[in-house]
Amino acid sequence: MKTPLKSLRAINPFFLTCSTIVVVVTLFLYRNTFIDFVESKTYDFRLISRGRIEPSQSIVLAVIDEKSIAMEGRWPWPRSKIADLVDILSRDGAKVISFDVGFLEPDENTQFEFIDRIEHQLDTLDIHSVPLTNFITESKKNANNDRVLAEAIYNSTAKIVLGYFFHMNAADLDYRLEAEKIEQQIARINRSKYPLILHNGDEKETRFIQAYAPVGDLDILAASTDAAGYYSVRSDPDGVIRWMPLIIQCGQDIYPPLSVVSAYHYLDRPRLMVEVDEQGVEGIRMGQLFIPTDETGQLLINYLGPPKTFPHISISDILGGGVPKGTFKDKIVIVGGTAAGTHDTRSTPFAPLYPGVEIHATVIDNILTAKFMVKPRWTLIYDLAAIIMLAVLAGLALPRIGPLKGLLLVAALFYLYIFFAYWFLFHFKLWLNIAYPLLALIFNYTVLRVHGYITKDRERKKIQGTFKQYVAPLVIEEMIKDPSKLKLGGEEKELTILFNDIAGFTSLSERHSPTEMVSMLGSYFEKMTEEIFSNRGTLETYRGDGFMAIFGAPVEREDHAKKACDAALAMQNRLIELQEGWAKTGHPLLTARTGINTGPMLVGNLGCKYRFVYGALGDNVNLASRLEGLSKEYNTEILIGNNTANKVGDSFLLREIDLVRVKGREVPVRIYELLARASTPLFADREEADGLYSSGLEAYRHQAWREALAYFNRALSVRKDDGAAKTMAARCKIYQGTPYKDNWDGVFEQPNW
Repeated sequence: MKTPLKSLRAINPFFLTCSTIVVVVTLFLYRNTFIDFVESKTYDFRLISRGRIEPSQSIVLAVIDEKSIAMEGRWPWPRSKIADLVDILSRDGAKVISFDVGFLEPDENTQFEFIDRIEHQLDTLDIHSVPLTNFITESKKNANNDRVLAEAIYNSTAKIVLGYFFHMNAADLDYRLEAEKIEQQIARINRSKYPLILHNGDEKETRFIQAYAPVGDLDILAASTDAAGYYSVRSDPDGVIRWMPLIIQCGQDIYPPLSVVSAYHYLDRPRLMVEVDEQGVEGIRMGQLFIPTDETGQLLINYLGPPKTFPHISISDILGGGVPKGTFKDKIVIVGGTAAGTHDTRSTPFAPLYPGVEIHATVIDNILTAKFMVKPRWTLIYDLAAIIMLAVLAGLALPRIGPLKGLLLVAALFYLYIFFAYWFLFHFKLWLNIAYPLLALIFNYTVLRVHGYITKDRERKKIQGTFKQYVAPLVIEEMIKDPSKLKLGGEEKELTILFNDIAGFTSLSERHSPTEMVSMLGSYFEKMTEEIFSNRGTLETYRGDGFMAIFGAPVEREDHAKKACDAALAMQNRLIELQEGWAKTGHPLLTARTGINTGPMLVGNLGCKYRFVYGALGDNVNLASRLEGLSKEYNTEILIGNNTANKVGDSFLLREIDLVRVKGREVPVRIYELLARASTPLFADREEADGLYSSGLEAYRHQAWREALAYFNRALSVRKDDGAAKTMAARCKIYQGTPYKDNWDGVFEQPNW
């Protein structure tokens, strides 16, 4: 009788691939919400990784920022202040002034109300005077800030584009709008509608984005200019704004946004029309310029960078005369809020809090420079083809190659496809789908790998059974992932090697029983091995009273040098704990020395066909062993080589000990004592002693023996157990009688190592 596992083994990989394609294509056609969310995030990441692009020099933002709020008062400001702003920008030569704010309610003006009360009181007292009446009438006129702003707009040499917004549906309102009021609001914006719709092909009803009702500016302001555009935006389901609706239908007409109207007037009012076909909107024609949209009339926004990509000028600076003359000449000036109190920040690919005014500036820039991001209808066919192609490539190759090569192939296809999609976005401004094709690749890889895992489970168990008693569990896992590790010879890698040895173990063995020493040695190895493993090291072997550990293999790590140093320091602390326990039981106190070195070496199966031996070989391995031996010469606990010191950088506190030439190497090695993690403060005496040692080492290298000896002795007076200072002081005493040598390089040699 066949078990489910046996049945799964019998399934053809081709059938699994076809099934994968069917599943992913179904998800694609019916639009899975989560995968669409992931795809949107890939678009965001593509834009961010592209980096900032310099915007057009034609756009400047006059912003209601925190500085303006502090200087001019809480928003909204009196309309007279906005009128002053319009006058200043107009006099400076602005070509278009667009408002990303609405003037929806009459201005609250206490001065106007005061004059009105005076007039009423005069009528009550039956006081009539023609000059007084004329004065009051003129004062009321001047105090009407809405009229003041309307006159400023009407008289401006710049084209003023007012902003308004749409209620997209009745559910957005907490009150009911009567049909008559909706018509009144539509009448306010009627002059700003698109003038023409061009049908390419059979004329059919086009489904535009629908709005319930507009909320326009006051009649007195709306009548002062024929240019207005909505500043309403629509976010994707995740709350991020990636598209700008360039067409919204309200009633029987369709309307443009603030950005389109601003660009239209900046380009001197070329012919403007909406082009549609049987499938929906194609785009907007503005003279010779064509603005591509999706079938509903939305533009994919080509964001240029993070907030403040466009120049921000505080309105308080403009009103205060602090802006150089000509700053706004021949520019589109967009007035909008960036302060928290204006409540106009949106979530965009570049930032979760992005000024809404910069979104409109970005769309205007896209239009003026004709740098549009596009997602044409034909990409649907391309996306389906990419889904099938990647799944088929994986299905053909994976059953024929091993797990590692399969993973590399999938990774290569994964990154190549991402690169391909990125390249198309950067060079052709084309959004190609990443999520669904890569889902097909990963899903098919997973299905085929599970199938392969089940069919090769017997081989896996065989490897585990053969080698689990000889190598560390990590090595076994690496061999299972890549059986080529079983081949003789290994591979060359940059790794870090740690050698550790118990000091004076031979003499201790002579004075204590073998049972006692074996017990202590077992406890020592257990604690030290725990620290090696906890820092992701591999124990190569125990060697008498010492051991060797590898960091960075078989599992690769970039921080192998840091991990080796962490392990050495942790081993020191564990040894102190052991010493405290041994002291209580009357056992001898063991001390240990450690040498660490980093560099290229051969690692892998270094045994023979009869026996598997995982280890490392090479000159850098030998140097680690030499450094452990040098610890005895310099009376230090942990010595590291120059390569390791360079790798760990500023992560650890190090003290340079000497420049030595070890046996078998012509090039001298700079050696360091590993003291502690950089975050660990040293005692004051330690810092002082280390400083004196460094000064002594400098004098030593200049053959200033007496000066060097004085520094080393002072270091010993501060810290009596400074073993390196003792060694160097003794050496200086020997060298004091030697003559000065011009060719001495400061390198210490000990030929008997």
